[in-house]
Amino acid sequence: MSQQTLAPESERIQPRPITVTPPPKIQRLERRLTLLVTILPFLGAAVGIPLIWGNGIGGFDLGLFFVMYCISGLGVTVGFHRLLTHKSFDAGPKTRAALALAGSLAVQGPVIRWVADHRRHHAFTDKPGDPHSPHLAETEGVKGVFAGLWHSHMGWLFDKEMTSVPRFAPDLLKEPLMRKVDKLFPLWIVVSFLAPAVAGLLYAGTLRGAFTAFIWGGLVRMFFLHHVTWSINSICHFYGRRPFENEDFSTNNWIMSLVSFGEGWHNTHHAFPTSAKHGLEWWQFDPTATVIWLMVKVGLAHNLRVPSPKQVEAKRA
Repeated sequence: MSQQTLAPESERIQPRPITVTPPPKIQRLERRLTLLVTILPFLGAAVGIPLIWGNGIGGFDLGLFFVMYCISGLGVTVGFHRLLTHKSFDAGPKTRAALALAGSLAVQGPVIRWVADHRRHHAFTDKPGDPHSPHLAETEGVKGVFAGLWHSHMGWLFDKEMTSVPRFAPDLLKEPLMRKVDKLFPLWIVVSFLAPAVAGLLYAGTLRGAFTAFIWGGLVRMFFLHHVTWSINSICHFYGRRPFENEDFSTNNWIMSLVSFGEGWHNTHHAFPTSAKHGLEWWQFDPTATVIWLMVKVGLAHNLRVPSPKQVEAKRA
């Protein structure tokens, strides 16, 4: 990867307002949809995991889980996060749209809103205005710790106020393909749920095969991916190492990096937010950076941004 001076975060240059309050009807609809996509994967996991001990699933189901986890998870880390939010590398419109579609299969919200939320998080990290900091609970003591962790993990998803998209993601609003992917988010939800079932039906030729593939390739996969992503917001702002000096509580957590495609090197990410590589040490597992490097090799990405050794040493705690 080439070494370039990291660009400043574009989200810091515009003034308030940082949030908008939708009409009550929209608020109720948003909460119900959020509750649905939160509870369904949980129920799927409650049904699917016990099947492991009863010979209820086969290698195809587990393989489908892995493939769908990688497609949707890397869609979030490579596409939503490192490309679209932080512009850590450049890619053409079709590649950007394809990554946005893959990330949408994770069912973590429409792509433009996801980017806006995350840019707001970086603009106000662990300070008032951060949508999901675990350190802003009004309650003190152990109760405050749990309240903060709950809010940062998933409680913030039910907030009345929403991040202002024109404020934090005006660049994506100007992209026709990105607006289209964003608008079609309900379709991507349906695809994310039904594609595994169709694959299971075609493979096994039975409704049982479709059901177990739906459970593991759809719901269980979604359950694990949701909580892995949310744990970056909660655990990686609360527990882990802090090798770099940041004005926040972000931490590096190697366990989270194993299941989040390298996103667990979160203190490093907050030190160098526009870096395409989060695992800066040779031993730090970062498959997202590897995928980006492979994209460069085949011509799908260019202009990677990583910190120079001098920049890294200057930020060390």
